[in-house]
Amino acid sequence: MCVICFVKALVQVFKIYLTANYTDNFRSWPVDFRWDDVRAPGAGGSHHRALTCTAAVAGVWLLQDAALGAHAPTRPLRGSRSQLQCLLQQIRELPGQLASYVLAHSLGRWLVYPGSMFLMTQALMPLLQQGQERLVERHHGRRAKLVASDGNEIDTMFMDRRQHPGSQGRGLHLVICCEGNVGFYEMGCLSAPLEAGYSVLGWNHPGFGASTGEPFPQHDANAMDVVVKYAMHRLHFPPAHVVIYGWSIGGFTATWATMTYPELGALVLDATFDDLVPLALKVMPQSWKGLVVRTVREHFNFNVADQLCSYPGPVLLVRRTLDDVVTTSGPLRPLASGDVEGNRGNELLLRLLQHRYPAVMAREGLAVVARWLRASSLAQEAALYARYRVDDQWCLTLLRSYCARCEAERDHGQAWEPHGLPFPWQVGQGLSQRRRRQLALFLARKHLKNVEATHCSPLEPEDFQLPWRL
Repeated sequence: MCVICFVKALVQVFKIYLTANYTDNFRSWPVDFRWDDVRAPGAGGSHHRALTCTAAVAGVWLLQDAALGAHAPTRPLRGSRSQLQCLLQQIRELPGQLASYVLAHSLGRWLVYPGSMFLMTQALMPLLQQGQERLVERHHGRRAKLVASDGNEIDTMFMDRRQHPGSQGRGLHLVICCEGNVGFYEMGCLSAPLEAGYSVLGWNHPGFGASTGEPFPQHDANAMDVVVKYAMHRLHFPPAHVVIYGWSIGGFTATWATMTYPELGALVLDATFDDLVPLALKVMPQSWKGLVVRTVREHFNFNVADQLCSYPGPVLLVRRTLDDVVTTSGPLRPLASGDVEGNRGNELLLRLLQHRYPAVMAREGLAVVARWLRASSLAQEAALYARYRVDDQWCLTLLRSYCARCEAERDHGQAWEPHGLPFPWQVGQGLSQRRRRQLALFLARKHLKNVEATHCSPLEPEDFQLPWRL
């Protein structure tokens, strides 16, 4: 009996020691992977090279100019203005820039990324410890320290299912999970793909948990870059088997990864948005509108829709019909009259379909998809689908024949994108209005899935699925 008690006490001491190491001594751990630990091109995996030392100072590339172009005021070329005019313009903009910087690095940061607050981390520490212990003991998780190009240390956890991939081979696919602004891998969105049987790689934003740094877009993108490289070059997952899963604000890093590494296999966006500006204006005073827009554009430019349209692979959007966080409408109403019309995921879907299928998403197609998006329940959605008598088989045949025709017409030796025929597609030209509506509804239903859940509810394992492929 004393021997049994001694063994139990020894196990408990080991658990306490292990947890303490996970929370207190992570900074003293050796580095497992760096952003520049990339194999030479031709050795397999991604063809992206490591950043040069000069580029590492600024960080990885962001879609800044493209996103700001639609909102920034038109300015004359520098050569058409005198040096004095340029100087006066800079002086006039200086107060606004200073106010924007102060707001972004004080109240703005806590509002956008409350999970990076020290007090919140300390309050959640018992739950984080339990989550770490569960991932290690139950799922055989392996923790690793990654160093991004800006020097931040990124805390990651990897669960490998390749030895026992399951009947459908799900374990051969790696799902990289990008958490929300109050999410940690210890207790975040990775539970759905993990319980569904996939291999999973979770990571914490800079400034979250044991990860160092501050969670601004540039730092987030740098962290995502090293995580993707780690998955392909150290964990040895083929790019086609890597799925990026972004929840809420994690949609920014998820779409950044697929935009930068278009050879990645698929993208799943859950309860995310197209642009942060409308959501920021909803919660801030109206008198602050100019300052809020400037602060978001210069410091928190989460241009998810722009990045999403730059990815040529399979995409699935998960829209939560009880989501009152990523909506610009009024207070949440009961499900019978659920408010989904203001969900920013709607704009995300419309932007994606308009980019990929411009002929289908002409006036008739755009109108019918917008009507379909107003359906607040699965029953209403199915009723509208049946009303227009959408023939799924006809839609599939049309799309496949279009791809086959383009394949036959392309020049011999012409290289295509990693996912086949590049977008945009001109399919749908010459169709009747009725057929165009049917095809638009078919494509909308294939790219967006409704889930009756609130923003912060854990996604059920059966609701996590890989995107549709033609």
